[in-house]
Amino acid sequence: MAQLQINITEIRNNILKLNSYLKTNNIKWSLITKVFSGDKDFMKQILTPDIVKDIHSVGDSRLSSLKNLKELNSELITIYIKPPAKAYIDDVVKYADISLNSSYKTIIALNKAAKKQDKIHKVIIMVELGELREGVNREDLSSFYSQIFNLSNIEVVGLGSNLGCMYGIEPTYDKLLQLSLYKELIELKHGTKLDLISGGSSISLPLIENKKIPKDINHFRIGESAFFGTSPLDNKQFLDLCTDTFNFYTQIIELEEKGIVPDGIINDASIGHATDFEDKDLGRTTFKAILDFGLLDVDQEGLTPDDKRIKLVGITSDMTVVDIGDNMDKDGKQKYHIGDNICLDPSYLSVARLFNSKFIEKKFISGNKLITKF
Repeated sequence: MAQLQINITEIRNNILKLNSYLKTNNIKWSLITKVFSGDKDFMKQILTPDIVKDIHSVGDSRLSSLKNLKELNSELITIYIKPPAKAYIDDVVKYADISLNSSYKTIIALNKAAKKQDKIHKVIIMVELGELREGVNREDLSSFYSQIFNLSNIEVVGLGSNLGCMYGIEPTYDKLLQLSLYKELIELKHGTKLDLISGGSSISLPLIENKKIPKDINHFRIGESAFFGTSPLDNKQFLDLCTDTFNFYTQIIELEEKGIVPDGIINDASIGHATDFEDKDLGRTTFKAILDFGLLDVDQEGLTPDDKRIKLVGITSDMTVVDIGDNMDKDGKQKYHIGDNICLDPSYLSVARLFNSKFIEKKFISGNKLITKF
């Protein structure tokens, strides 16, 4: 069975380094755990007292995950990181201390549910800054705030924005300055105080390093940098965080020398991906290995072989084909055999997919030591 290995030690070190770095820059942050799909074993390994003591909150986009977080540690501040669906309003109030919102009707429903549960539910109003995902239009923000800031069981604790997640609009000083100015406008007009100005996610972190963050931006929602050590702004390592935190090992279940170009009429019946073929490849052969995972587990586009000679050439529902060239090592001996493992580096989305697959074995690793298998 293919196996995803998770290096808990390095992930914990990444979180502690981010804690120190953000604290030095007077920024609070939420650790976003959605990549792990609410897995309780992961939460127990990661969210220990020494880790969570300097984190403002822990966030997720799934209510089942927030429920698990609360069961693990009822003292954790939890944040629901997408606008709530009205059908699940009661559970949002039950399991999330804070939610990100952009709909008046939804906030009215949250107020009603919070009143029923005898709670004060906190909200961050999301502001549209060009990404065209969630967010109140900027010209409507003041009137939107006027409608909700006096609701009996709602506390508006801040403003937020989302950049870089759909169209890839980059967070810039000017973009985030707009958020800062709206904060000042609302505080001045309504005589209130907004505690959290949430300037984005891992993609915004390089702005701190480059001293291009407006002073009022004081909260980040970070997942990718904590777990993968990179910022999606440039897909490069951030600070000295560890980037080797996940390894996907998959076994060779067939190994044969075969043609490069398929033999027959190619139509659209294939459910997988296929490479483009060149005329020069006609009649040529290469060694092909079949690996024990497929589209039901993860898309090959998010996987990078550690061995740079290996090329991913095709995938079906439960098997993947790779080209391993002449299958010779530097000494001229056969390099791979049936039963050997091939290591692939998974992307953020690939890890999320793999974690959701019941056909993939998962292991926690501390250094070179196996902690648990599940």
